[in-house]
Amino acid sequence: MGEYDIIVIGAGHAGCEAGLAAARMGKKTLMLSINLEAVAMMPCNPSIGGTGKGHLVREIDALGGEMGINTDKTFIQSRMLNTAKGPAVHSLRAQADKNRYHLEMKKTIEREPLLDMKQGEVVDLVIEDGAARGVVLRTGSVYRSRAVILATGTFLAGKIFIGDSVFDSGPNGLAPSVDLAARLRSYGLPMRRFKTGTPARALASSLDYNKMIPQDGDEEIVPFSFMNDELKRDQIRCWLTYTNEKTHDVIRANFHRSALFGGKIEGVGPRYCPSIEDKVNRFADRKRHQLFIEPEGLDTEEMYIQGMSSSLPEDVQQAFYETIEGLEHLKIVRPAYAIEYDCIDPLDLKATLENRSIEDLFCCGQFNGSSGYEEAAAQGLMAGINAVLKLDEREPFILDRSQAYIGVLIDDLVTKGTNEPYRIMTSRAEYRLMLRQDNADLRLTELGHQVGLVKEDRYQRFLEKKAAVEKETERLKHVVISPQAANPLLEELGSAPLKSAQSLFEMMHRPEVTYDNTSSLDPERPALSRHQKTSMEVEIKYGGYIQKQLAQIEKFKRLENKKLSADMEYSKIDGLRIEAQQKLDALKPVSIGQASRISGVSPADINVLLIYLEKQRRSRG
Repeated sequence: MGEYDIIVIGAGHAGCEAGLAAARMGKKTLMLSINLEAVAMMPCNPSIGGTGKGHLVREIDALGGEMGINTDKTFIQSRMLNTAKGPAVHSLRAQADKNRYHLEMKKTIEREPLLDMKQGEVVDLVIEDGAARGVVLRTGSVYRSRAVILATGTFLAGKIFIGDSVFDSGPNGLAPSVDLAARLRSYGLPMRRFKTGTPARALASSLDYNKMIPQDGDEEIVPFSFMNDELKRDQIRCWLTYTNEKTHDVIRANFHRSALFGGKIEGVGPRYCPSIEDKVNRFADRKRHQLFIEPEGLDTEEMYIQGMSSSLPEDVQQAFYETIEGLEHLKIVRPAYAIEYDCIDPLDLKATLENRSIEDLFCCGQFNGSSGYEEAAAQGLMAGINAVLKLDEREPFILDRSQAYIGVLIDDLVTKGTNEPYRIMTSRAEYRLMLRQDNADLRLTELGHQVGLVKEDRYQRFLEKKAAVEKETERLKHVVISPQAANPLLEELGSAPLKSAQSLFEMMHRPEVTYDNTSSLDPERPALSRHQKTSMEVEIKYGGYIQKQLAQIEKFKRLENKKLSADMEYSKIDGLRIEAQQKLDALKPVSIGQASRISGVSPADINVLLIYLEKQRRSRG
């Protein structure tokens, strides 16, 4: 039917980023989806970002991806989370208009010159000489390519659970992909079964908002994309309410009717996003659990009930919702359900996200055992980039743990593996003070430009920001303020008075002193964007801590820079324990650093490897 450089199977958040990246890097690309209604679909919470996840979106944007831009176009409420804590964990979160997000992304894909999008169910891969060379559709059509990217989400052998009702289905009532799941298993890929779920949707007019706590967006909207300096938009209110003992009693009385507790569900669910029956069971001492009521969009009356996913029957769902303040007369539009699906053991993937068993087959998103739109999009972007680089015989693009949350995400998956749907968190990043969301462009845009995804307009904007920040930081060191000029403002801010003249650079080390609130002391300062101010201010205030973290990263880099050959035979290295030999031979780490993070490889094993490498170096002269 057609010849392409790259074929992407799936059009969710991973597939969209993979397809766009491949096409924008010059490859003729085909994206296939069972149903085009699934393009950038949000079958669970229609929100983007949040703790840790917001960092991923900023990094996707800095590398030239689409998720941040699309969210800025379609959000209906925006909030910066964790502002009471340090800048390392500040995380942007936006409630998106579910339908508009889908339509905007679909329109973006349709307008990409080298990207074709077709509706069609893939039932098999074309494998030749151990490499992926195309796909076979349900209709019998065959599309050939030089590489294939799997981004199947939760569609593979998807099965829905609502109480005793169990049926084959993909998310949101779409058809599952059953035949492809069977074929992937037949190729010997190490598949496993995971599970996730989603809450009910309720009719907005059936809720009593007087009994709930309003949750408004931030007055000052911070964009996700570095291409936007500021955004103005009327925001939609969300609401907060709580379960209570009556709610929990209804749930406990029906544990036996839950698919989760009834033994019907085989898949492993996400520990960090449990169903409401799981919460009530595991945290029996908790008197209440919070739930947020969030609009699904401007053109629908559906409200998403966050924090209440369930596999209980519909009548039980109706009963326990009616015990909650504000939901007493709730009308369910779509019931909650659990969904079980096939995914791969990510230990079968290289750091490039290429499969170890089948050459030129790249994998991303929930197929790799992760959860969340943001985690999927980040992997899709990296899979798309690396597929192109491999076809062009260029060096792979691998971000390490000191460079990006994307690096942490992928390294965790392919090095440590996961026994449950993986979710990014700030606590997973050892160098999170350096991996802030405000400096994602400074960390990654240069790299995105080098691989060819960041185009000239974005790159020039980045260079201008970087130069402006550096110039203004240096200027502030020479703007000296006398005590007479500074002390009235410092007193107003509750800060100790100056005893001698001090530069604005030094004054900004004080927590109370910001770049904006010192403008009256410095009338000649240039106009900076919000991004520029934030980045500069954090670098100044946390300069000492940043220097300490840079020293830690330097040590980390030494191990990452000690490369290991892909054809190294670990079973022949004397001194390595058998477990370490087996793990290293199976995973083929690219560096000593990655080897040190493999479960079953001890510090003593790492020392043996270091000695072996040194002997090899000396033998080569």
